[in-house]
Amino acid sequence: MRICFPTETAEGLRATLYGHFGSAPFFTLADTDTDLVEVRDNRGRVHAHGACHPVGALDGLGVQAVVCGGMGLRALERLEEAGIEVYRSAATTVEEALREIQDKKAERLTAEGACAQHKACR
Repeated sequence: MRICFPTETAEGLRATLYGHFGSAPFFTLADTDTDLVEVRDNRGRVHAHGACHPVGALDGLGVQAVVCGGMGLRALERLEEAGIEVYRSAATTVEEALREIQDKKAERLTAEGACAQHKACR
């Protein structure tokens, strides 16, 4: 599975997870089948609140899942419509969050939990 982790830094598995998907400076991509890790700039990180285009940001990257600390409802819905699973993690690094996925301990992000840390998301 190819997983996208929004990150604050570009340090691969040691990268610090970013608190919110859309405005993350980087996307760290990890493939659980090949163990390959790559880092991409988030070209769409500067946008008005609620105007994130997550599917466009991940287009062509083969992402099957996203693991993040938080995400707005519209972004969650767009990713789910594209067949991309979304998980929430309180992990600090990509390595820790990846371990949660591999150990099947990751929590699926739902509409009820979307953007829980932001008061004005809906």
